[in-house]
Amino acid sequence: MRPEDWHFIDDLDAFLARAGDFLRSRPALHTVPLTVTEGLRTRGLGYYGSEAPYFGVLESAGTIRAAYLRTPPYPVNVTPLAPEEADSLAAHLAGLGRPVPGVIGERSTIDAVARSWEEHTGATATLSQRQRLYRLGTLTVPQPVPQGQPRVAGEADREQLVRWYGEFMEAIGESGAERAEGWADSRISYGGTTFWEDADGTPVAMAGVTPMVAGQIRVAPVYTPAHLRGRGYAGAVTAEVSRAALAAGAAEVLLFTDLANPTSNALYQRIGYRAVADFGVYDFTA
Repeated sequence: MRPEDWHFIDDLDAFLARAGDFLRSRPALHTVPLTVTEGLRTRGLGYYGSEAPYFGVLESAGTIRAAYLRTPPYPVNVTPLAPEEADSLAAHLAGLGRPVPGVIGERSTIDAVARSWEEHTGATATLSQRQRLYRLGTLTVPQPVPQGQPRVAGEADREQLVRWYGEFMEAIGESGAERAEGWADSRISYGGTTFWEDADGTPVAMAGVTPMVAGQIRVAPVYTPAHLRGRGYAGAVTAEVSRAALAAGAAEVLLFTDLANPTSNALYQRIGYRAVADFGVYDFTA
C-alpha cells in the first residue's frame, strides 16, 4: 500500500459521496466518523471549530478501503487499518504539510499509525487515552431505580446544559467550553439530552445521544455532578436513553468508556452493554 493510494479531500459533500457507503458498511466501528460528518452536514463546517475540517480516503482498484477526517483542533480520526495501510497513512499525513496533533481510532490501528508517524517524522507519540466501545445487548435497568423520573431537556434548560457540558469536558480533561453553547443548541434541536430529575423535579444527572445515522445511535455524554454521584442516577438515565434509542428504531446502541474508570465500565455492563473493540488517542509532539 502506497501513500499515493490515499486521497486528500477538503469538501464534505465530495468526501461523503466517495466514502459514505463505506462508512455505513460498519456502523459500530465507524460511529465517530458517521456522527461527526452528520454534525458537519447539519450544523455547518464550523460546528467543531473555526478551522475548516479535512478528509481523506484510501482507494484501491476502485474500492474505498479506509477513511480519515480531522476537525481542528481535534486529532485525526481514522477507520480501522491493516498495518501496511497504517504506515502508508502516516506517510501520507506527513506529506500534507498540515498540523497533525494526534490520532484517534481502533487501538491496533492507532498503535501502528503512531509507530509509523515516529519513523516518518521523528516526533514522539504518546498514548493519552484508552477507551472501549460497547454495543447494547439486552437492556437491563439497574436496581434499585432511584427516586425521580427522566425528562428530555428543552430550550428552557439551555443554561443548565451549557454548564454541565463544560463541567463534563473539564472532568475528562478536555477543552470544550468554547463548544458548549453550540453543543447545547444542537442537542435541544432534536431532543438529544435527557435529565434524571429527583422527586422534587431538580435535574441530578444527564445522558445525551447522537442523532441516528446508518441505524446507530451513540450514548454521549453521561454526566452526574460530583456531589451527586453514587446514588444510581447515571445508571437510571443511561438506561432510559438506551431504551428510547431502541424505541426510535436504532439497530445498534453504542457508547464509549474510559478504561481508566472501572466504575463506569462495570455500570454499563450491568445495563447490558458488551465490548466491541478497544480504541484510543495518541498525542504527537515534535
